[in-house]
Amino acid sequence: MSTTTTPVLGHPHSIHPPGVFTAAWVIAGRTVGSWREQLATVVITWLFPVFVTVLFLGLFGGALRVPEGTAYVDFLVPGMLAVTMLFGLETTTLSAAADSALGINDRFRTFPIHSAAIVLGRCLADMLSSLVGLTVMVAFGFLLGWRVPDLSPGSASAALALLLLLRFALLWIGLYVGYGAKSVASVAYVQILVWPLAFFSSVFVNPATMPAWLGAVAEFSPVSATASTVRGLLGGTSWPNVGIGGEFAPVLAVAWPVLLTVVFLPLAARRFRDGAVDRRD
Repeated sequence: MSTTTTPVLGHPHSIHPPGVFTAAWVIAGRTVGSWREQLATVVITWLFPVFVTVLFLGLFGGALRVPEGTAYVDFLVPGMLAVTMLFGLETTTLSAAADSALGINDRFRTFPIHSAAIVLGRCLADMLSSLVGLTVMVAFGFLLGWRVPDLSPGSASAALALLLLLRFALLWIGLYVGYGAKSVASVAYVQILVWPLAFFSSVFVNPATMPAWLGAVAEFSPVSATASTVRGLLGGTSWPNVGIGGEFAPVLAVAWPVLLTVVFLPLAARRFRDGAVDRRD
């Protein structure tokens, strides 16, 4: 996954300090502009979910049991859209840690701008990157044989909104962890945690085939909720024998991100504002 640092602004003194949203757009724009310096890493980040999709289609596409008349790709691709949002957690965490370790955040604090603009700028840039990643995943999904019958603009918009809602919630977890890191290397464990969150879900296999305790975890995970709901909105079929978590997936697809945002947004903002972690050697 990529580590995209935020370029610093020019001179720290300004006669007319910009507003929160103006400063946030400037920071986001400069962050996006820095992608050119890390183009290979950024492109790999966007293509990585496609690689995972091709891998699972090749290994398990003909082995997993799906309802008659349905292809495994039609189950997998909508789920991978949710996983694409999950992978963004790693990107945000590493980028926030890099901004802290390189002293970029400390430099920003010397500018006459509200601290919220700095965090918001990071959020805008990461959300844009995730939107590009979704576009890439959808395009390759069609190339791999995914089909969306009778898709309406309303269903497509609802699916996109749920995916971005999940990404928005995960942003704050990534910022909270990243802003508290002493170095980029110290948050490498996030890469290890992301994979179980992806696998222990309904994205790749039917939770009913898992051990009872693991199936329950998979049914109620935020990734499963978003994946199942998006799958339904995009004309797909749910896994057979879904449990309570599957039946209430649309509710959970909204409730989980809202809960995560309510918990981690103030924590991330406080950690950034107060510089809670001493990064000295």
